[in-house]
Parts: sequence; structure tokens; C-alpha cells
Amino acid sequence: MEKLTNIFKKKYATTKSETSALSRRDFFKKTGALSVAATAVLAPIGLKADDDAIMHHPKWGQSWGDPVTKNRYGIPSAYEHNNIRRNTKLLASGNYRAAIAVAPIHESEGIITPNGLFFSRSHGGTAHVDPKEFRLMINGLVEKPIVLTLDQLKRYPKITRTHFIECPANGGQEWRKPQYNSLQFAKGFMSCAEWTGVYIKTILKDLGLKPNAKWMLAEGSDNSEMGRSIPVEKVLDDAMLVWGQNGEALRPEQGYPVRLLLPGWEGNLCVKWLKRLDFAEEPWYAKEETSKYTALKPTGKAIQHFYANEVNSTVVSPSPEKPWTDLKEGDVVEIEGLAWSGMGTIKRVDLSFDGGNSYEKAHIKGLVLPKCWTRWSYIYKIPKGFKNKNGKQIILTSRAIDDAGFIQPTIDQEIFGYGVAKKNYGKDKNKGMGVESVYHRNAVESWEVTENGEVNHVQIRTI
Repeated sequence: MEKLTNIFKKKYATTKSETSALSRRDFFKKTGALSVAATAVLAPIGLKADDDAIMHHPKWGQSWGDPVTKNRYGIPSAYEHNNIRRNTKLLASGNYRAAIAVAPIHESEGIITPNGLFFSRSHGGTAHVDPKEFRLMINGLVEKPIVLTLDQLKRYPKITRTHFIECPANGGQEWRKPQYNSLQFAKGFMSCAEWTGVYIKTILKDLGLKPNAKWMLAEGSDNSEMGRSIPVEKVLDDAMLVWGQNGEALRPEQGYPVRLLLPGWEGNLCVKWLKRLDFAEEPWYAKEETSKYTALKPTGKAIQHFYANEVNSTVVSPSPEKPWTDLKEGDVVEIEGLAWSGMGTIKRVDLSFDGGNSYEKAHIKGLVLPKCWTRWSYIYKIPKGFKNKNGKQIILTSRAIDDAGFIQPTIDQEIFGYGVAKKNYGKDKNKGMGVESVYHRNAVESWEVTENGEVNHVQIRTI
């Protein structure tokens, strides 16, 4: 580009008055002798030397813009109308109250999900709580039971942390085979945000936790009265009561005015519209931890109280929503993805082009934080006919490793329990998750790139 600029300067130097008299189209006509060089520069980015978007002043640059008073709360551009949460009847109760709205992670940038796009799961619809009437009761095995207003709660020392929240059913519909040819519906049951609130252990220093307290019940105030039992060890580690998300108050669908946040653990445990914390010696065995949010194994026994979301990753670009149909042989493109682990911090991400038979190390980019989304990428040159060196179709598969030593398993390893990523499963095939499970699916997933650049969700099995 520097060389081309120098040629323009030497051959077509003009006076100030001459330059001002030239229209954009006249300028390009005058420099027609350099059209070949100009085309060579513009071609890699898909432009033409006579592109109307270059030749004419855009309409938005010839009239007044909106006054700063128009939108007191900013809204996205009208051209970003596809960047929205989405729903499906298959993941709803029929009236969209006990349902989920999935995040468009294929459109995500960085590691922060905007509040308006953060995935939402409710069991009785979104509650709208008057903050003046908010009360948080903390009782049970504490020395000084208390009821706090929102203002009283906010007087405790604040902390801000960045963590993901993931529904344990994220990817759950893929146990048998891919059900949706969509990244958003396959892996959009999660989001990541910056949270502001207070550690529960900070409050307990004032209240005094009795030695025999082993469990905490978190209970919501919505009509489902969501209740979940939390081990005290987690409560005294990094459990938070949060009222801020990405620099503003929680949205109603995220539990306004206060929700529980358990970094790295199931989203269902992060109770919204919180009203009570009760401490006791035994878990409560509430509905959502007995009839729901358990995993039935092939032996007939259920796995219960396995709270942390295991190490996981996915390719976000390309995806069915963001294909390579506009690319051609020789183009250089960045493959991007996300990795996360409720066990700790992402240490490494590998990318396979042959469905997991071989892997190459990907580049981890940006902030790397514990129990947080981590973004990764791989610079790739499009081969002839979208084929790789072995003449096989491109099948992208990512695999993440965290600093706790957990490696994302294959589908067979997860189904049959070879002990790669799930603790205490051993090598007994009867100890695997089976194909009838719903929760905690963290096996690698694969995306086929066809010869015309379309992307399909596929499943790679060895047996």
C-alpha cells in the first residue's frame, strides 16, 4: 500500500485548487493508469475500484444525525437485527414462561456478553421485583439471623469479578446426535459477564456461621420459588450475591435486584430474584435437585450434586450462522472459538481439521481468567476446494485443557466413562453418562465445512 501511495504522489501531484475541483469519480478516472495496481490492492478485501460505496458520499454523511437526547438508554444499530436471543418450542413449556432464550455466541466479541443478549432461563417467567420491597432473609445455623434491605446489602464491601454462567443442559440435546444445525442452539445456553456484588463469606463474618452448618439453601422469590442446596465449602470460597452486571443493575430476566452467583457451577444453582439463604446440616433435596438436574447412568443410579461445569470449548466462526461461502482458495481467515471451565482456568486449546484424529495448537488471545470465557483463534489459509492435505473434508473440532488437568473428552469417552474428564468414573463402561443424559455434556463437538463453504453440525464416533 505504501508503494502504491508513493506512485500516486509522484505521478499525480496537484495543486490545492485542482484537488478540490476533482470529484471522486474524476479522481479515479484520472488515475486509471493505475487501475491494475489499485485492483490488486482492493481485491483481497473484496472491493472494486468503481464501487459506488466509495464513489458517492453516503446519505448519512449529508444530513443531521440524531440528537444525543433521542435515546436516554442506548440501543443497538437497526442493522444488527439478527444479533438477538432466540427461542424454540422444543425448549419451552408451551407458554415460554418455563423456557430458555439462548445467546447468539456466534456474534460475540471478546469475552463479555452484553446484558441484552445474555442467555435467560426461567421456571415461571420473569419476575418484576420492586427494589423497595426487596428483603433478603439469612437464617438457620447462623449466630445472628438477619433480614436485609437492598440498601443494607449494598453497604457491604463490593467486589467485581468476570465469570461465565452456563446452563448444565448446554449442548444436552446433542447426546444422541446433533439436533440443531445452529451454534446458537447447540451452545448458546451460556454467557459471560462482569459481576458486582459481595462475597457471602463477607456477610457471614458479621453473622457468625455455626460449626455444624454444612449446606445452604438459596431460594428465589419468583412464582417457581426455585430452591437449590449449596455446599458450605463453595459458599465460603467464591459464592457471591450480585446486583450489578456489566456496569449496571441486573436486568429483570437476570434476577433483578439480587441473584446468587456460584462461579463455574451450574447456572441453575445461581438462583435469581433471591429472597432467602438458610443454613443447615443436610441438603434440602428440593424439586430441582431430585426430579431435575440429575443424571441417570446406565446402571440406573443417578448422579447428584455434581455442580461444576466441566472443561469445554467450541468453534464460533465458522459456524452454520457464519459460513465460509464468500471465501475462495488462497484466502486467509481467522478461525475463532471459546473455551471455558468451571474447574479453573483454560491452559490450552487445540484445533483439529479432521474430526479429532490429529490436533494443532490454537492461539489463546485476550484476557485469561479463572471460570471465565477464554477466546482462542487459528489463522488458516483456505486450501483448494476446501480440502486439506489428505484430500479429506474439513471437520473442525476443538479441545480444551484447564489448569486442573482436565481434558475435554471425546463423545465415546463421555458416554462410556473412560475417566478422561469426569472424576471417579473409572474404566467401567457402566459408569459412563450414556446417551439418554441431558446435563453436563462437555464432549468435543465437530463442524463440517463443505466444499462450497457451508457449515454443518456433525458427530464423530469411533464405535
